[in-house]
Amino acid sequence: MNKRNQALVFAIAIIIFIALSAILTNSNDGEQKTTSITISSSAVLTEVFTDMEKEFEAENPEIDVILNFANAGSLRMQIEGGAPIDVYAPADRVQMDILASDGFVYNDSRKDFAGSYLVIIVPKGNVLNLTTMEDLSKPEVKRIAFTDTEISTVGKYAKQSLIEKGLWNSVQNKMIIGDTVKNAMVHVERGEVDAGFVFMTDVKTAKPDTIELITSVPMSETINYPIAVVTSTQHQKESQKFVDFVTGEKGSSILEQYGFTIPKHDLEGA
Repeated sequence: MNKRNQALVFAIAIIIFIALSAILTNSNDGEQKTTSITISSSAVLTEVFTDMEKEFEAENPEIDVILNFANAGSLRMQIEGGAPIDVYAPADRVQMDILASDGFVYNDSRKDFAGSYLVIIVPKGNVLNLTTMEDLSKPEVKRIAFTDTEISTVGKYAKQSLIEKGLWNSVQNKMIIGDTVKNAMVHVERGEVDAGFVFMTDVKTAKPDTIELITSVPMSETINYPIAVVTSTQHQKESQKFVDFVTGEKGSSILEQYGFTIPKHDLEGA
């Protein structure tokens, strides 16, 4: 083989080596890269989803979960406005229904994964001796922590129950409106209000020795929380993995630890 042919063979070998190296490098980079997905969920899920994030990422190190908490209605409007959200988990079926009807979520990914119920809490000591929802109409009750009655699950269902009991007109002017149920909880913890409406699951995460539970709120319907993949996601596979984790055995176990109820029909299908 003459020098010219040797050089040509050598050059080809170098090109092949570089090409193979590039392929291997890209392959390695792909293994090291993580895909970020944003989960928008109601504030009531803050603690439990934070725990789930750790468990899920431990099982799926290639996926980075970013949590975004607010009230259900505000999160819905973010998605409608084009925010880069991958999974929606509101504590309100109505907000999910609105998105589903307009094609913002994959209906085949949607499941009810948890549930809770409303309660009334008061600052530790219960100095006004409140024991029932009817007691909220007493003149000595001046301030009641609430959330938005249009876009917040707690606010909407609390108002509905008060109306059904004929109490709304006597208490609506006492309402101190917060953005989320967590805000309502803080008002009660600090003794800034006489009472507040929250989820039972929020009671379990309250600061020690700051509140007392006086009664549950009668509801005409069950409060279940849905979850679904948003259709605008660029990471449908990874997003579905998170939904499957939340609705699966491990996710349900974590939810139960925080006092959430698990819809039986979803457990059977999980």
